[in-house]
Amino acid sequence: MDEVTDEPLYRDRVCGIDIGKAGLSVTIRVPSDKNPSRRMQETRAFGTTKREVLAVADWLRSWQVPAVVMEATWDYWKPVFYRLEPEGLECVLADARQVKNLPGRPKRDTSDSQWLAQNFERGAVRPCFVATPEFRVIRLHTRYRRDLIQERTREKQRVEKLLESAGIKLSGVLADLHGVSGRDIMDHLVAGERDPRALARLARRRARAKIPRLEQALDGTEFFTARHAALLDAMLRRIDAQNADIVEVSTVIEELLAPWEEQLQQAESMPGWQRRAAQDVLAETGPDMTRFATPGHLASWAGRAPLDHQSGQRKGRGKRKKGNRYIGAATGETSVSAGRTQTREGARYRRLARRIGKDKAQVAVSNTQLKVYHKLLSSPGARYQDLGAGYYDKQAQARRKTRYHLAELDALGYDVIITPRAGPDPGDAARGKQTPAA
Repeated sequence: MDEVTDEPLYRDRVCGIDIGKAGLSVTIRVPSDKNPSRRMQETRAFGTTKREVLAVADWLRSWQVPAVVMEATWDYWKPVFYRLEPEGLECVLADARQVKNLPGRPKRDTSDSQWLAQNFERGAVRPCFVATPEFRVIRLHTRYRRDLIQERTREKQRVEKLLESAGIKLSGVLADLHGVSGRDIMDHLVAGERDPRALARLARRRARAKIPRLEQALDGTEFFTARHAALLDAMLRRIDAQNADIVEVSTVIEELLAPWEEQLQQAESMPGWQRRAAQDVLAETGPDMTRFATPGHLASWAGRAPLDHQSGQRKGRGKRKKGNRYIGAATGETSVSAGRTQTREGARYRRLARRIGKDKAQVAVSNTQLKVYHKLLSSPGARYQDLGAGYYDKQAQARRKTRYHLAELDALGYDVIITPRAGPDPGDAARGKQTPAA
């Protein structure tokens, strides 16, 4: 090994791994045998197969290296991380962008592993969140279910485009094109029915009040040919298959998350949160909230935090906060759902939407929801307690009364010092804390 000089260290023995699809570049750095103030390093190349990764573990043990750092390079880091972790090594995952932007010499492809090891031993690398082994499996299922739902949504949009191209304006009348009435009408179209009146009379329940409008929307089926029918049939069969897959995956998710039913119930107690959203978020974060230092850390990691607009030189302007896109998708849905409720979060969404727009209001409410989620899961047995849709109005009224009475006393020649009365924080209920009964 070659001896090199370096700064004071936070770790004596470290390993940096640059990960590729088929190869690993591994660098270890240990104290010098001749001079403890100097360092020794060596870089070797390994493959990414099981045998090669275990050879890396043996090499590290031979040099008594307890900790390994690697970049989050697509999904290539996962088999290496998951293989080295059971070998008793402390595995740290580093954000590639963070390591690249660290001050020092440029980060080059030929010396990636050395640069990682040097930053790691100086304590300049912040570890990324990595799920526990059981939640890695749960994540695979919840993420696949969301991908299936997105694929199904795209297929439904293709169905609507097909009908529009054939002159059938069904989606302009029915709120849900793929509901019971819409699906029955499309099935009869595929079967060869072209009479607008007969198709309109297939409407069910509340849709029967729209029969005259349905007849007008379906008046134009002469453009709907046998080719259109065959393509529509293929799309509907694909949607049915996706529905079956979603139900099957959901059943497996219920079984996998059964031991964490209490945490799911806590999440579902929040406004706008349904079963699927609670499962998706819990699968991403896990039940242990001590892995996030504060509720704000969780919101920032999920990308549900305000953008950082620095005043110095910058290339362009950030359009969105990067974070966990699966939590972002779930909380995007829950924030909109909460905005329709007569709750404190609903009032917050509506107030912000009027002032800064729906998109930013959605992120702000998602931020609040994740902070409440953190508080709930940090307090076993806690449930969300709403402060009511009039929470902000009451606060504003209290401030107006305070200003009025202060002005009156000031006019009488009094200097007044206001001290809050000791008691429970009124925001505890919104943050998920339980208060003792009187």
